[in-house]
Amino acid sequence: MKKRYEINMTDGPLLRKMITFAVPLMLSGMLQLLFNAVDVIVVGKCVGDTALAAVGSTGALVNLIVGLFMGLSVGTNVLCAQGYGSGREKDVQETVHTSVLISLIFGVVLGIFGFIFARVFLQWMASPPDVIDQATTYLKIYFLGMPVIMLYNFASAALRAIGDTRRPMYYLLAAGVINLGLNLFFVLVVGIGVAGVAIATVISQAVSALLVVRCLMKEESMVHLDLRKLKITPDKLGKIIKIGLPAGIQGIVFSISNVLIQSSINSFMSSAIAGNTAASNLESFTGTAMNAFYQTNLNVVSQNVGARKYDRIWRCMFLCIMMVSIVGFTMGTGLYAFGNFFLRFYTDNEEVVRYGLIRLSICSRFHLLAGLMDCIVGGLRGLGSSILPMIVSLTGACVFRIIWISTIFQQNHTLETLYASYPISWGLTAAVHMLCFIIIFRRVKLRDAEREKIRAS
Repeated sequence: MKKRYEINMTDGPLLRKMITFAVPLMLSGMLQLLFNAVDVIVVGKCVGDTALAAVGSTGALVNLIVGLFMGLSVGTNVLCAQGYGSGREKDVQETVHTSVLISLIFGVVLGIFGFIFARVFLQWMASPPDVIDQATTYLKIYFLGMPVIMLYNFASAALRAIGDTRRPMYYLLAAGVINLGLNLFFVLVVGIGVAGVAIATVISQAVSALLVVRCLMKEESMVHLDLRKLKITPDKLGKIIKIGLPAGIQGIVFSISNVLIQSSINSFMSSAIAGNTAASNLESFTGTAMNAFYQTNLNVVSQNVGARKYDRIWRCMFLCIMMVSIVGFTMGTGLYAFGNFFLRFYTDNEEVVRYGLIRLSICSRFHLLAGLMDCIVGGLRGLGSSILPMIVSLTGACVFRIIWISTIFQQNHTLETLYASYPISWGLTAAVHMLCFIIIFRRVKLRDAEREKIRAS
């Protein structure tokens, strides 16, 4: 009997199912942004500027190190969704149990590695002397929670594969409320400052991970988890790495390219840097909303590749492009139109607001191009192709920006010229991704047709 949380994308009206799948993903992303902001607000208001700097200084490092391993969960999502779409329960079961076990192994290894070298990493990043001690404390505690952070991401990827995005959202909401309460308790009552914020984060992550694992253990569908059957199936591990590793590498290189952009922004006055920070923070809400359609396309295409329903794949691509364009255009232009209002949540400095509006006028108004780029990548990965979109993305969105900074920006050293590299690279990369999707789609369809002939003969 079909479970009420499952969404089978291989039959029935596609648009309604895609919206039902995407909306909880959007809300989950927004909740994560808000809960991350709570950490910053609590430590900044209740502990002080040094503590705030300590927590803030670890963000880029955590994203850089963790991003590689988190990308592997994309492999879990694709394999489970393809198996679900084709009805191959054995394949899905092997993928789920392999994924849960490797998430714990990777989490433990990464946790130990990060705990030992936390201070060294911060020294490499030239962390200020008045910040480095508290930043090291925060980072060490955060890395100790890495096993549960990895577990949540891999386990929730299995739930997404069967169309369930609502329960992970509920668990994230519960964890966020716990995180807020523990933040206030450890900081205001216990008085352990930065360490308290880190402990609260780890505990709340553990709660969300345990809730997802409990859900999989009680689940009666293909993604049912039996802890006694935990083992690594080499074939499934290889496929998870083949699909997920390029996604992780892409995330890391994107982080590096953003560091280069940031270094160029740093060549301007401090008010320009502050304006860029505020504007990019606002844009993260649009980016998070659009990312839901990357996940949707990834999941729907994967299920229909498994079911060999190729007409629905094209319909899914069209609908995702339409929806991400509407969301990206509405939110992006809305942020620019009301940018003066939103930016004043961050600052009362007129100069900072002016510089923030410069970024919003270029990046935010054309942010839908980034959504299109990622949305098509989701379709490519759903087809099982992960290396090609990684190469295209790195060339179009990273190498292009480096060349732009070294040439065009050097000739016309303005923020407008620098920011223009974003929409141009998004648009060019999206166009190439679409071409790649058409080629890979034809290859996959032809491959499956040939396999059918071999089986028939």
